[in-house]
Amino acid sequence: MEEINELIKHYGLEEDLEHVIIPFTDKNGQTKRCYLLKRKFIRIVYPECQFVDYPLVEAIEATVRYPELLLSEALYLMNKESSVKIP
Repeated sequence: MEEINELIKHYGLEEDLEHVIIPFTDKNGQTKRCYLLKRKFIRIVYPECQFVDYPLVEAIEATVRYPELLLSEALYLMNKESSVKIP
């Protein structure tokens, strides 16, 4: 949980007993909040009856980078970016 606390401080996020709260401004200028449960992993279930458990740290990073996308899409983009090899 120390890693999560560091992310909360680094990005200036909010939290309560059960959630990490990520405030963001949407494309219309409205302030919104995304609530992620404080668990070690977040499970994304895909239509093909497959699922992937992502660490909460990755879910927080993906939501901060891409707040208006679905979490599954944001995680995909973040993982795609990190797998790009720079020569």
